Amino acid sequence: MKPSPSVSLLSKPVDDVPDGSLRELRAQAAHCRACPLWKGATQTVFGEGPARARMVLVGEQPGAQEDLAGRPFVGPAGKLLDRALEEAGLDRDEVYLTNVVKHFKYEERGKVRLHKRASAMEQARCRRWLAAELDRLTPRCMVGLGLMAAQTLFGNDFRIITCRGIVRTLDDGVVGLGTWHPSAVLRMRSTDDRERAYGQLVTDLRACVKLLA
Repeated sequence: MKPSPSVSLLSKPVDDVPDGSLRELRAQAAHCRACPLWKGATQTVFGEGPARARMVLVGEQPGAQEDLAGRPFVGPAGKLLDRALEEAGLDRDEVYLTNVVKHFKYEERGKVRLHKRASAMEQARCRRWLAAELDRLTPRCMVGLGLMAAQTLFGNDFRIITCRGIVRTLDDGVVGLGTWHPSAVLRMRSTDDRERAYGQLVTDLRACVKLLA
């Protein structure tokens, strides 16, 4: 272990940052017992993507399909994100995808596992893995997908409605913004609201492409 770096891309504190390459970090995280979430989860869902990715997309926490597959963004929200990335001129293979929390949290309703938001304690215990990923990746652009991710990157004052799409300069010249999480878009009841939020997601991803040009 090493102390949290003085230059951090996270607005929230991290007590320690694990050592090792991305491959080694993935192996370590597979045995993480820092909070109780591992007990009900199938497996750890670590980030994936090229180690030299210039853009990192940070989501909130894995869902049921991600829990079974062991990969981020493979369910309905992942399919919507893939479509948004394509419309923005990005290839999923060019970006690094990860989450603030690495285990699926849920409550059971019959045979169905319903998503449940990770607590502040659970998020805090898991941030060490995200900090370690960012340490190894050294991205140029960060995208927080959803409120939990955006607040982890930009602070608790962040609100999707008022702060979405605003470009911020982080430490070491890295730029970032927060935007809708694809799952939030899918949950919107109104077709008009879904289309509007999806369009904003694509617009924000396009802005990131321009920032990297």
